Amino acid sequence: MRFTDPVRISYRNLMANKFRSFLTVLGIVIGVGSVIVIMAIGGSAQKLILDQISGVGSNLIGVLPGASDEDGPPAQALGIIITTLTYEDFLALMDKKNVPSVETGAAYAQGTRTVSYQDNDFSHTIMGVTHDYINVENVEIEEGRFFYAEDDASLSRIAVIGADTKEELFGTDNALGKKLEIKNENFTVVGILKRKGSSGFGVASPDDSVIIPLKTAQKIVLGINHLSFLRLKVGNIEDIPKAKEDVATTLRERHDIDNPKDDDFSVRDIASALNTITNVTNVLKYFLLAVGSISLLVGGVGIMNIMLISVNQRIREVGLRKAVGAKNAAIMIQFLIESVTITLIGGIVGIILGVLIAFVISIVVVNGFGYDWEFIVSWQSIAVATTVSILIGLVFGLYPARKASKISPMEALRYE
Repeated sequence: MRFTDPVRISYRNLMANKFRSFLTVLGIVIGVGSVIVIMAIGGSAQKLILDQISGVGSNLIGVLPGASDEDGPPAQALGIIITTLTYEDFLALMDKKNVPSVETGAAYAQGTRTVSYQDNDFSHTIMGVTHDYINVENVEIEEGRFFYAEDDASLSRIAVIGADTKEELFGTDNALGKKLEIKNENFTVVGILKRKGSSGFGVASPDDSVIIPLKTAQKIVLGINHLSFLRLKVGNIEDIPKAKEDVATTLRERHDIDNPKDDDFSVRDIASALNTITNVTNVLKYFLLAVGSISLLVGGVGIMNIMLISVNQRIREVGLRKAVGAKNAAIMIQFLIESVTITLIGGIVGIILGVLIAFVISIVVVNGFGYDWEFIVSWQSIAVATTVSILIGLVFGLYPARKASKISPMEALRYE
């Protein structure tokens, strides 16, 4: 028997049961398509987050309240509110005697509050910051100005708003000089920031924030005395390890901590933050991939079920072939080829469908939400999807194929 005979017979049987074959292929299409979409979206989202954090600058140190493992997320990222970091800590860290390599820094206190304008209420992130925020974050003023050190000291009721906030509150109207009401207090808009994107380290994006002086935020709007976090800008990247040690030493002295294991703060730099976020996003991406892969297993079970039905329907055919000399291996190969063909067709269609869906999502995210979303579909994911499709055909087709190969010719020819 020629090698092409099982292929020809398999093709003929698949075409004879088009609807059944279509339903079987559909399960694999959905499974492979889901895997491709999840991998594409996960890769694009991860790159977006890492690019935004990298854009902040490689010479920044973030100090957050609460201890955390060096490779894990800080407590604040898990939604835990810790009040151990204070404005006095920030002043101590800005002292050159304590941390000589720090050039500038900014302290932050943030929360969500209702912002009112002309009887319209909007929920926005209120970010209280010190005046050097604009230099630390490398943000630019589109219109107006940022506030000064004296604005913070005098509890000034002024605000600088992000591009998205301006658009939501004022549309195309001029926002400078307008009054916003926050917690029954009027704040005058003195500046509008250029669009920037996320800032990382748990900092809300300036684009959709209302930024006010730190002391004003703490005492009047948020009603807190602690800091959410702070950032320090180091002169040279090479000085970051020493600066982190100096920061930790200073805070331990201020907080009466003798053992580093008892730290009530976390000190991170961009490199460690990128590594942590990469680990977290990888875990999330592969978890979603595992969930999506369940549909592949369901598709594989469907293939096994269909192939078992096919074996039962073709017992006389198998018996006749064996009676005229077909070997068990030839029968087994025939059914395996049918199974692999189904999954391979489903895999190819699923890859095409998954790529198209991922592409449409990237267009929607870019045009609808304004994110710098990169369309990413790796050749590795396509190769893996194709390989997995073939393996599913082999694994889930093996039992029906073995069952078919063991059919007795005498019993098969008597089968009704």
